[in-house]
Amino acid sequence: MKWKGRRESDNVRKSSGGQGVPGGLGGLVGGLGGTGIVILLAVSLLFNINPFQLIGSGIGVDQGRSSQNVEEYVPRSEEEAEIEKFLSVVLADTEDVWGEIFAEHGSKYVEPTLVLYQNQVNSGCGLASNRMGPFYCSADQSIYIDVEFAKQLRTTFGAKGDFPFAYVLAHEVGHHVQLQTGALNKVHSLRGRVSDKEFNRQMVNLELQADYYAGVFAHYVGSKGYLDPGDVEEGLAAASGVGDDRIQEMSGRRANPDTFQHGTSKQRSEWFMRGYKYGDLEHGNTFELVNN
Repeated sequence: MKWKGRRESDNVRKSSGGQGVPGGLGGLVGGLGGTGIVILLAVSLLFNINPFQLIGSGIGVDQGRSSQNVEEYVPRSEEEAEIEKFLSVVLADTEDVWGEIFAEHGSKYVEPTLVLYQNQVNSGCGLASNRMGPFYCSADQSIYIDVEFAKQLRTTFGAKGDFPFAYVLAHEVGHHVQLQTGALNKVHSLRGRVSDKEFNRQMVNLELQADYYAGVFAHYVGSKGYLDPGDVEEGLAAASGVGDDRIQEMSGRRANPDTFQHGTSKQRSEWFMRGYKYGDLEHGNTFELVNN
């Protein structure tokens, strides 16, 4: 992706770590919506924990904490400093595309904050660890990323190039878009009011829509000439690689559609490509178009 020398977002904060008591992660979504599930899977296998039990605990009731810097943030390497700049440019691009799209619909896009942290962070949704991977917290409208995750993308997931990380951030921004359209809170309000199977089905729709919005981002940067050859294929591979069916099979289990919360590899790649094709809000209503 052509990003060097371009505008960086002003909505980036850095935190070297948070102090506090771990609590329920109320308002959290998308911690596994990008490729964060790969890290969680590795942790779950190491400690013999069912990763899908951890997924289910991702939304609780604690929304009273706010992020805070407790010491100076220092990049751990020149490579990480480079990734930080890359993500700042990607965030700026998401601000541009969603600002334009919301304006076309007579609305104002409220920009999220990107919090770059190391190891753990005290977010608006509670204390979180980088083993969760990137996640979005609706309580403080912030996206949290430990840039060390880029190494996991390459080593554990085998994602090549820089665009998979752009896809991850664009997907999490997609959850912020859903907060503003009302889709996020609508789905979360169903927890405990419908069966687990039905709630999971709606969560799949939510995650696939975020994949669609990541495709909208790719459409936009492509129209600006910012994509390098192979970038779309890299994003497609990242979306396909984190399908629920693949992750369950990686964990040694048979794929069980009733427990899916993010969609199959085929669904995730198809909705990313749909967003890339259309580049608008109108074609991304997964709640009506997905055949679950």
